[in-house]
Amino acid sequence: MQKDPATNVLGQELAPCSARPLTGFFRDGHCNTCADDHGSHTVCVEVTAEFLALSKYLGNDLSTPRPEFRFPGLKPGDQWCLCAARFLQAHEEGCAPKVRLSATHARALEIVPLEILQLNALPD
Repeated sequence: MQKDPATNVLGQELAPCSARPLTGFFRDGHCNTCADDHGSHTVCVEVTAEFLALSKYLGNDLSTPRPEFRFPGLKPGDQWCLCAARFLQAHEEGCAPKVRLSATHARALEIVPLEILQLNALPD
């Protein structure tokens, strides 16, 4: 699998998202992506209890540990590379988690407009 160039939505070098918990499609701490990443795990977010509840309701339980997948389960305040479409859905439902623009891959812009990412941005 060949990683896409590591550029963020601001046109700069992609910053790390999280090493604890270790995130990313490649589990390298960055929201890197490639053609095999069909979910586009490109949006670096800080999860909230409200978002975790929505995700679980929609069928993707991100709070329960899954050791067989090296997944510790997320808690509010954790940073995570989220699927761009799920982020957009959460935004439309009014419970989008906050975004780290410097750690959000430029490919997220294929799904989520920059204005929406900026609206939900954390101070970097």
